[in-house]
Amino acid sequence: MSAAERAFADSGGIRLTVLGADIVQIAHLRSGAQELAGIATARGWPLPRCGGVTPAARGVALSVRPGRWLLLSAPGSPGEAAAGWQAACARSGVAVDLSSALAVVHVAGPAVREVLARGCRLDLAPEVFRPGAAAATIMAQVGVILAALPEGVLLLTPSTTARHFREWLSLSALPFGLVPQADATVALLSGDPVK
Repeated sequence: MSAAERAFADSGGIRLTVLGADIVQIAHLRSGAQELAGIATARGWPLPRCGGVTPAARGVALSVRPGRWLLLSAPGSPGEAAAGWQAACARSGVAVDLSSALAVVHVAGPAVREVLARGCRLDLAPEVFRPGAAAATIMAQVGVILAALPEGVLLLTPSTTARHFREWLSLSALPFGLVPQADATVALLSGDPVK
């Protein structure tokens, strides 16, 4: 362990939390962009620009593709969140449930960006990848969506490769003092009590 790695380990390490979440992707139809944005805002979900993440009433919203947003909230009954969104935006957009397709991990700590940079092709320096930024990339040979939050980084990866990705992340964080956290829900990110 290098001196720098030892210093990070002594200062609290890397906190890794697997988050339970309902994940709904919404997308606007050709002429429905403004109407969909209005519906989302009225429901407490301000939609970020492409490449951004914003806190919402009960979770976070992020976008890494033009005209599409991922809405992460605490898990409920299967399909309920997507059905609610589809009913609300049927004239201006579509909603798809991706809860089973993606796994969500939150990592935080003083060396989190250094750990992620070991397998990431993006420049994760705080002055480049600032809180509020989101991007899709490859990490540890796996497709990953990253969202920089004021406290840590949110990572979404396909469920089929989630175990491999978490193992890589855990091994990469070990020299910095890995501190696994109890599983929680995405409500943790919005300040709601952990469920």
